Amino acid sequence: GGSCAPGEPPAGWASRPRAIGVLPHDERSPASPMKAVILAGGRGRRLAPFTVAFPKPLVPVGDRAVLEVLLGQLARAGFRDITLSVDHLAELIMAYVQGHPRLRDLATWRFVRDEKPGGTAGPLARIPGLDETFVVCNGDLLTGLDFADLVATHRARGAALTVAVHRKPVKLQLGVLDIDDQQRVRRYTEKPLMHYDVSMGVYVYEPRCLAHIRPGEYLDFPDLVQRLLDAGEEVAAYPTD
Repeated sequence: GGSCAPGEPPAGWASRPRAIGVLPHDERSPASPMKAVILAGGRGRRLAPFTVAFPKPLVPVGDRAVLEVLLGQLARAGFRDITLSVDHLAELIMAYVQGHPRLRDLATWRFVRDEKPGGTAGPLARIPGLDETFVVCNGDLLTGLDFADLVATHRARGAALTVAVHRKPVKLQLGVLDIDDQQRVRRYTEKPLMHYDVSMGVYVYEPRCLAHIRPGEYLDFPDLVQRLLDAGEEVAAYPTD
């Protein structure tokens, strides 16, 4: 795609998936930099009405936006080719990244927008250049995750897809009964504390995953995981605190 002034998308940019606003990366970066995709197109409905006029990835944490923190972490971990999949208030996100003095030279930035929403996995099939191991992150992610170790662990395991997970305690506000097949109560636990392995919104993909996404379809990440499992591919977990 062609270059454009900060915050000014080219005419017709939303008519088809395309890369726009490419910025040069630091010449000192590796010849084959690691690639990442940031999913920054959500409407942030849980934060409405705040996010009606302000994209969720730009919500401030101290004196920096969540997105700025995430992009800095990725750059320090060796990612120099970063695509932002944008939709809701895309112009604000583009202007922030392109015009930010601390972000401009960290990586090659690309912005991609689909004509219609594609879910949390569908847009990946329409992003050019994902021909080697790449990381996908939610654009509102705030984490201390070691991205370099995540990728190294994924590659060593040989999985098609790795999901970063953490253990989340959930306290049920109910009394829970264990009942046997004779309808006898064997145990009663008041408001138990349960633990679940939950996704952190960070994933490592091999390019072969993209073959399971049909061009132009709406596809969410859980459905892609199920397709991979049905095809006999390994989906690994990367536990972290």
